[in-house]
Amino acid sequence: MIRCSDAVCSWRWLVALFACSLLAARCKQPPPPAGAEVKKTAPAQARHPTPPAKAHTSTPPAKAHHPSRPSIDCPLRRHGIDPTRMRPFAEVEKYIAFLERKDRAGWQKPDEVVAALGLAGDETVVDIGAGSGYFAFRLAKALPRGKVIAADVEPEMVRHIHHKAMTDGARNIEARLIKATAPSVPAGVDLVFICDVLHHVPRRAVWLRKIVAAMPAGARLALIEFKEGKLPEGPPEAMKIPRARIVELVSAAGLALAAEHTKLLPYQTFLVFAKP
Repeated sequence: MIRCSDAVCSWRWLVALFACSLLAARCKQPPPPAGAEVKKTAPAQARHPTPPAKAHTSTPPAKAHHPSRPSIDCPLRRHGIDPTRMRPFAEVEKYIAFLERKDRAGWQKPDEVVAALGLAGDETVVDIGAGSGYFAFRLAKALPRGKVIAADVEPEMVRHIHHKAMTDGARNIEARLIKATAPSVPAGVDLVFICDVLHHVPRRAVWLRKIVAAMPAGARLALIEFKEGKLPEGPPEAMKIPRARIVELVSAAGLALAAEHTKLLPYQTFLVFAKP
């Protein structure tokens, strides 16, 4: 234990006694005015005053959307999709990057395909199995007075297309979630576009009949599928549909072959059918 000398202890005792006397003397003084007390006890606030609170005002009513700026309506919310159960963005972005890769344009020829459709610019086109919107956004540019409905069974793809359309200002694109067994084709559609999708459909005859039943007379269906044989692109050989079988399925659904672009695509069959 450390002990102090008598001199040091006496000095400390005197200092403590003086402090107690001074404190007692201050306690006997009358309290200062309210204004003086604020200035003494809160010098920091005086140096850095808090800005006065703004007067409370009622929130003005929301303005109606201008026709040139339509309201944002999430296509997934309408279907009650839980976003927490969707695939992670990183996984989805990887798949989108694969669909949008630069080398695809060399053999898919998207701009040439859209041009070959001979659109007037005011049609309603449904892109079934739109994926990342690879064709949907190109179709939208060819339809300044028309509309593209980009439909897909994957919520992640619908979310991506909807977000991209809002970001890019593509107001003539509607992203729509559809069921795999019940493709949605609205009344008054002019063209149904299906690229690299049919080989994924299990019950193709039923699926095609549902699409054709919703198409009005004179509407067209453009169908692109990979050719048979060993190719650098496309699905496994077992998944490919022979051209003759495609024509048979679509004809049985109620459409007639109207055009075939045999030399445009190197790896795919490009057929256009029409409803009488």
